[in-house]
Amino acid sequence: MAGGRPKAELVLTEEERTTLTRWARRRKSSQALALRSRIVLGCAEGLTNKQVAAREQVSQPTVGKWRRRFVEARLDGLVDDPRPGRPASITAEQVEDVVVATLESTPKNATHWSRTSMAERSGLSKSTIGRIWKAFDLRPHRAEEFKLSNDPLLGEKIYDIVGLYVDPPESAVVLCVPEKSQIQALARSQPAFPMMPGMPEKRTHDYVRHGTTSLFAAFNTSDGTVISSLHRRHRAIEFRKFLAKIDAEVPAGLDIHLVCDNYGTHKTPTVASWLDNHPRFHIHYTPTYSSWINQVERWFAELTRQLIERGDHRSIQALERDIRAWVDTWNENPKPFVWTKTAEQILEALGRLMKRINGAGH
Repeated sequence: MAGGRPKAELVLTEEERTTLTRWARRRKSSQALALRSRIVLGCAEGLTNKQVAAREQVSQPTVGKWRRRFVEARLDGLVDDPRPGRPASITAEQVEDVVVATLESTPKNATHWSRTSMAERSGLSKSTIGRIWKAFDLRPHRAEEFKLSNDPLLGEKIYDIVGLYVDPPESAVVLCVPEKSQIQALARSQPAFPMMPGMPEKRTHDYVRHGTTSLFAAFNTSDGTVISSLHRRHRAIEFRKFLAKIDAEVPAGLDIHLVCDNYGTHKTPTVASWLDNHPRFHIHYTPTYSSWINQVERWFAELTRQLIERGDHRSIQALERDIRAWVDTWNENPKPFVWTKTAEQILEALGRLMKRINGAGH
């Protein structure tokens, strides 16, 4: 006798099939609802849970869950579980209406929906709107900035740089080397109130500027150590001086692979001439608008969070002294960052983002 429990029979009405197909194909609908709809449609085709799981790239228990839920409650079963002991108070159509309206429209007097405005539109309570948004991971109040690379050599550069991270060359060091420019020495207009139990530290919102400095840093991807230099300006001549410092501090006999952004000072004739005279240096430029692939940006974020963001500096000299001390402390116990994404995974993610953006424009 065949093992396993028999699957519940799943037969769709024409109305259910039309609704599920619409949910599964809608470009901007919740991906959770679209996935559940595709699972049910696959089961209705006569496929086994294993076959549906393989097609949709989910686990077999997930397929079994939504097959069972649909058989028990039909379309309403594709909505997330209600609270125990309480009957469902909203229908699948109402949930779909809220999700689609959130993704595909805006209120008349605002750029995005709030729980209050969506509750007024839908006739549901604000708490219900909040639960629907949470279930489908919708956050209308949040927005993030991005800019996609238009570099014609995007793929080639990503493979090159990721290759340096995950399989560095022998007898060589890999250094990520842009600069953090225009770091401001800011002095708060009044002393801060120190943190107390139940009360965070309080600072004034206004400050006095005392000038800027620029930090040149070379982050060693293998051990996390950093070579650094501070300059009041960040021209090609300062970058060339920093290259000379790297040359002096990296042991002779090692090749030096530099991961650089496309800032103009990195490509001037002065810098190019210096590099020609130092053949152990090899430059690898990141794709345009892709600073995220340069590991030193992660290190700059640590510096900003731990020192600069809440610092109080009444002179450039004080700021530079604190930066040097912070770098020295870092190098006493350096921490390399573990790179986990392959070039293929990065390019696939960028491809999915492009597909979503192109779909949103139609």
